[in-house]
Amino acid sequence: MIKPMIERISGLYAGDESKQFDGVSSMIDAKQPRQQLVVGELTVEHDSQSDPKHHGGVDRVLHHFPREHYGQYRRWDMMSGFKDAPAMGENISTVGLDETMVNIGDILAIGEVIVQVTQPRSPCFKLNHQFGHTEFALAMQTSGLCGWFYRILTPGVINSSDGISLVGRHSDITVRHAMAIYFATEFNAVEYDRLVCCEGLAQSWVTSLQRRLQNKKIEPWQMRLFGADS
Repeated sequence: MIKPMIERISGLYAGDESKQFDGVSSMIDAKQPRQQLVVGELTVEHDSQSDPKHHGGVDRVLHHFPREHYGQYRRWDMMSGFKDAPAMGENISTVGLDETMVNIGDILAIGEVIVQVTQPRSPCFKLNHQFGHTEFALAMQTSGLCGWFYRILTPGVINSSDGISLVGRHSDITVRHAMAIYFATEFNAVEYDRLVCCEGLAQSWVTSLQRRLQNKKIEPWQMRLFGADS
């Protein structure tokens, strides 16, 4: 079960200045520390995405990433140089809360803001550029150390001193389990059906799973994980 309260938020971050990775625009390296986040239904003040087709939107307003994962990726020698929050492009960093403790559809109170967990992060090749390792995105996909996204149910302000509490639970599938189902290399209609029925699951994942079930096959991941030159 999720802990009823997290003692502290390690960090809050926002940014709106994009950078170029081999000609590809990205906001992953744009986040700066903030004492508070002003959160609307669709956006965070002074925060933006360079690729709104694949980032942001109603189901991905806030990105939450466990800070302790940086240490694990460093131990796996997946980073060129020392990197720490907010190098994943996250908005919220915590210690003590991970993907095994948060379920798809969970409703959480973060300060005065009420959010719902919608999906794990789907890693892409920009992570490879960010961390200087050609298989960083693949490692995230395989390990499930990915963080997760929130939709906003009640807008407001999150302060760096705020706690996090569970308001409601609507599925028995953790973020880690959702990651394992979605990115398993073997087609599994039973597990897809379980995941697609989770209340609160991001619409993009619902659509993708329904397409798989209809086509009886998994879409290719090469381009997303390794970029156009793969």
